[in-house]
Amino acid sequence: MNFKLTTEQEMIKKMVRDFTEKEVAPYDAEIDRKGEFPWEIIKKMSETGLFGISFPEEYGGAGADAVCEAITLEELARGSGSVSITLNAHMLCAHPILQFGTEEQKKKYLPDLVAGKKLGAFALTEPVAGSDAAGIQTTATLDGDEYILNGQKTWITNFSVADIVLVAAKTDPKAGPKGISVFIVEKGTPGFIVGDKEDKMGIRGSDTGELIFDNCRIPRENLLGKEGQGFKIAMVALDSGRFGIGAMGVGIAQHAMEEAIKYAKERVAFGKPIAKFQAVQFMIADMAMEIQAARNLVYQAAFKRDNGERFTVDAAMAKLFASEIAMKTTKNAIQIFGGYGYSREYPVERLLRDAKILEIGEGTSEILRMVIGGSVLR
Repeated sequence: MNFKLTTEQEMIKKMVRDFTEKEVAPYDAEIDRKGEFPWEIIKKMSETGLFGISFPEEYGGAGADAVCEAITLEELARGSGSVSITLNAHMLCAHPILQFGTEEQKKKYLPDLVAGKKLGAFALTEPVAGSDAAGIQTTATLDGDEYILNGQKTWITNFSVADIVLVAAKTDPKAGPKGISVFIVEKGTPGFIVGDKEDKMGIRGSDTGELIFDNCRIPRENLLGKEGQGFKIAMVALDSGRFGIGAMGVGIAQHAMEEAIKYAKERVAFGKPIAKFQAVQFMIADMAMEIQAARNLVYQAAFKRDNGERFTVDAAMAKLFASEIAMKTTKNAIQIFGGYGYSREYPVERLLRDAKILEIGEGTSEILRMVIGGSVLR
């Protein structure tokens, strides 16, 4: 077993870190303050090829592996949670098309998604169906050569900026999870309505809100996979999304630890830097240990995806552990900063606000413990 990154992985890590430090991190405080979508950064990400890191070269991607995808999300999150989650949500659209789409669908949609010329989103969550994904109420009724979509989605990342949205809907309301299908819906389709934007606690630069489908007619050929396969598609997509959220947690925690170390070396109390006090050293030691453990879990899940192994439980562990470590690390970073940590003059309070959503989105900590526990107790 080799824990050393490959030459390609090291190159991508350096490239994304350099990009983040120059083009992302300096603007995150302003992004958070204004709550505006970072279009200029997204454009530069597209030009740099970050949207296509883990996609085949035949569709314009770099052909790198899932570990490189995790590295990219981690390094971006080290500079901005808003930017990183935008890419992760985009992947939730592009990867299912790559995995389940027809050749015609792949050729039509993937080149622009992989190039970052168009953004993607996955619309699953509804006002009455969050953790209970099988409880969605959006319907898709076949009418000749078209499906008619009706329903409402909420808490959709990239909701108003996405050009292509995967929408989960019930084609057979009586069949439970087996009655769910997924459709490729293009922005601008009549009946596709962009609703209200959420005014969020954290990751305030990400685009989050509701989508409404009012007799939205889409071509029959825009069905992704087969009818009744939608729940499976959603769960497979969430597996990748979860290790992506885990990577975000690692990046946010890494940033918080770095800020805490820098401050602890500079802040003097009782005649010496607070980094010399055992209480502070122990907090930072725990940060370093737990961040590395979280990173290993994320890379393990990504490695299994690359090797075609089932990684549902691995992704759940990575997401659960990394998100909780992100919260713990940011909270303790604020403690090290003392009163200054509570001020918006310093970044650690923003990092804590950004970290919180990681324990909720794409499977709450409670749901993921059920996934892991159910597997262990089988």
